[in-house]
Amino acid sequence: MNFHHAGIATEDAAGLADRYAALFEASIVHEERFDGMEIRFLDLGSGYFELLEPRENGPIADYLDSHGPGIHHLALSTADIEAALTRAADQGIDRIDDEPRPGAWGHAVAFLHPSSTGGVLIEFVAD
Repeated sequence: MNFHHAGIATEDAAGLADRYAALFEASIVHEERFDGMEIRFLDLGSGYFELLEPRENGPIADYLDSHGPGIHHLALSTADIEAALTRAADQGIDRIDDEPRPGAWGHAVAFLHPSSTGGVLIEFVAD
């Protein structure tokens, strides 16, 4: 597995993308509206920042209401997402997703529950 991205909850994805692009000399490489969110990916060379702005009620809106803006999750890429989920289950990790589901940028994704991962929401992203 390799680091893929840090998901960052924000109330202004466009503004934060512009700020990060200038600050880190990073390119905005993907933008989309997905699952009730405006999403922007910035290429940092060895991974991405995924900026998540809710446009309707949902998990990111709830996160912003309770925690404010900031890091929402960390994502790891894997060539075999099903095997990664099985390995997590075999180690007693609580999974939010028992099977991969569609995610941003056309990737299949699955999440592990933060109660089993040291308080960090972990996302697997299929290569």
